[in-house]
Amino acid sequence: MSGPATFVLVPGAGGAPWSWSRLTPLLEAAGHRCVVVDLPGPDPTVDLDGYVALVVDAIHSARDTPGPVVLVGQSFGGFSTSAAAAREPVDLLVLLNAMIPSPGESGGAWWSAVGLSGARREAEAAAGRDPQAPFDPLAVFFHDAADDVLTEVADQDRDESDASFGSVWPADAWPDVPTVVLVADDDRLFPPDFQRRVAQERLGLGVTEVPGGHLNALTRPSELAEELVRIARSAGR
Repeated sequence: MSGPATFVLVPGAGGAPWSWSRLTPLLEAAGHRCVVVDLPGPDPTVDLDGYVALVVDAIHSARDTPGPVVLVGQSFGGFSTSAAAAREPVDLLVLLNAMIPSPGESGGAWWSAVGLSGARREAEAAAGRDPQAPFDPLAVFFHDAADDVLTEVADQDRDESDASFGSVWPADAWPDVPTVVLVADDDRLFPPDFQRRVAQERLGLGVTEVPGGHLNALTRPSELAEELVRIARSAGR
């Protein structure tokens, strides 16, 4: 399959399409198409199955045009994209600083199951930061953000309901889809070494490092777009 790709972009917790706002113009300028999924993060009536259904609908929409479909899940988006790819074929699944689930595991249970707290403390100490410091969203998510992004943060912040984090990953096994794991080299929420370990333990995969922090689609969009375009080119062969 050849031609421009369609990127189906699935955000993390909160579900805000804004998280892709700096990336999509760059992908489109490179000749590709983008379908951005708006997940109802704050809605307590929508669980993970509801998220998966929305991602499947987006894949259907992407299939209306020729070319490979590249499904990208960021952070908690790893749960919904991987389950959607088990139900609806895509050409490539890209995990971007993503939570990699196991069957029967909820988003809420994932954090302790993979040992994130200890990994974060070790990474913070190694970087010379206080591992016991209170959680500061600006320092964790936006430490590498430009001023124009920072001015929009307050208006775009959205919560994530317990319904989605509390429901289990609704797939029996990882989908039989080529999968690429992209890891930001300065991610302070999911440290790179931690992500590398989880990808190896759960998928038997290595990772590709890209610049930036956890929300590098906002903070380092040019470098991320370049890598995604390269990936899409290989998916179209």
